[in-house]
Amino acid sequence: MTRNIPRITLLALLTAALVALPALTRAQDSKPKPPASSDQTEPGKPKKHGVPFNGKVAAVDAKAMTLTVGTMVIHVTADTKITKDGQPATLADAVVGEKVGGAYQKTDDGKLNATVVHFGAKAGDMPDKEHKHPSDAGDKK
Repeated sequence: MTRNIPRITLLALLTAALVALPALTRAQDSKPKPPASSDQTEPGKPKKHGVPFNGKVAAVDAKAMTLTVGTMVIHVTADTKITKDGQPATLADAVVGEKVGGAYQKTDDGKLNATVVHFGAKAGDMPDKEHKHPSDAGDKK
């Protein structure tokens, strides 16, 4: 009987370790949820590129690389994708009063950095001038 005590003790320790192992791995896998963002200007979840915005261009400052939409001053960076009427563009292509939309991300210091900016109509909204309706062709029979 005294020869079996070390074996029983070893088996008991192994059993206890196996029982505790799933609880330990679950504790390591759980990640805290990020706090809910309170800087959203529109209801719903922010999109993949950031918080969406739209309106009309109020001002453009090419030196400071900023775009004012309503009361928001949005900073344009080298990583910002800019389009105008569905074509690649630059901040210099912006015209005060034209429609603008896009997305931004708020930095820790409160700046709004644009990730995407679309001036004018999107590519899908542009009328297709090459393909006319058959009734507009003017074919006489």
